[in-house]
Amino acid sequence: MIIVGQGPFGEKVLEALIKKGEDVAGSFSPPDKRGEAMNALAEKSGISSFRPKLMKDPQVFNDYVKLQPDLAVLAFVTDIIPEKLISVPSLGTICYHPSILPRHRGASAINWAIIQGDIRTGLTILWVNKGIDTGPILLQKEVEIGPDDTTGSLYFKTLFPMGIEAIVEAVELIKKGKAPRIPQDESKATYEPPCDDRVASVNFEKPIKEIYNLIRGCDPQPGAYTAFKGKRVRFYDAKMFPSSIDKRSGEIVSVEDGGLQVAVRGGLIQIGKLRVDKGEKTEPKEFAQSIDLKIGDRFGK
Repeated sequence: MIIVGQGPFGEKVLEALIKKGEDVAGSFSPPDKRGEAMNALAEKSGISSFRPKLMKDPQVFNDYVKLQPDLAVLAFVTDIIPEKLISVPSLGTICYHPSILPRHRGASAINWAIIQGDIRTGLTILWVNKGIDTGPILLQKEVEIGPDDTTGSLYFKTLFPMGIEAIVEAVELIKKGKAPRIPQDESKATYEPPCDDRVASVNFEKPIKEIYNLIRGCDPQPGAYTAFKGKRVRFYDAKMFPSSIDKRSGEIVSVEDGGLQVAVRGGLIQIGKLRVDKGEKTEPKEFAQSIDLKIGDRFGK
């Protein structure tokens, strides 16, 4: 088999398959630092390592053909995999996706599950076809989304380790000839765009739960943001305190060691850390001093 991936997840998937004694013929990872860990592990393990700039490079197809893989495993792949690569492995290509497909297709599945207020999500191992996250389902795992979960906590504490185990399980099912190919129900499909600054702006006129979910869903990336004194301020480590409050939406109510509290429709949002533009995350008091923020000031102005 061959593994295509990047970052800590790609590295840990490769490590897990090596430990299981799987015959990994090749590792494909980006040429920048995202691919360094996978590349180092592959070289240490005597596995051929490839670092293409793009998976559509003609040389990648040539490398695939030379390796003659029976299976390709996509472990956190953000590049487009050309259709002609998908069919090279004799048994096909499988991919990890962090949602219960067909819900939340796209590159930011975890973000959108939280932003849209889902109380459950999970992961899917699917057979790759030419569509975006549209292939038949091999296996799925479900988890609860806690009321205080962020995209970061949900991924690193749950969907990351569970995803490694699921890929190992999927490979075992394929080897035994017991891997299903369950068509997705297109009537239930949703697809959302990447979670970036085009969707991460906080509207303080919205209900408290929507604002809270947006901040959680954008934590740690890209960071939900608002404007203050001409600067872009990002919010992290949020908490929600529903109540009746007679304050203007976006008004800063308090700045304490534990958090900065902002009035919204239906209560208070407490922000644990803030970041200005491309600076470092700071505690509320330090932030307030650095930008001359006072109680009674309003975000979004």
